[in-house]
Amino acid sequence: MRYGPPECKECLALGQYWTRLLACLTCGWVACSDDSQGGHAKAHYQETDHPVAAALGPRSTWRWCYVHRRTV
Repeated sequence: MRYGPPECKECLALGQYWTRLLACLTCGWVACSDDSQGGHAKAHYQETDHPVAAALGPRSTWRWCYVHRRTV
């Protein structure tokens, strides 16, 4: 269970900043988007094969499928 605002743990460990955060729709992992310095959400997909991530934010409906490389 997570407390506090969402964050990219990898960016925090490296002292990096993120542009946008994405949540894995398979396991809930939160990581930075591809347009961020680290691109940790894509790295999560490459490590786990969890294919779809959603943008975190108020009223956001944006979702990305890494398998098909398109919004869904």
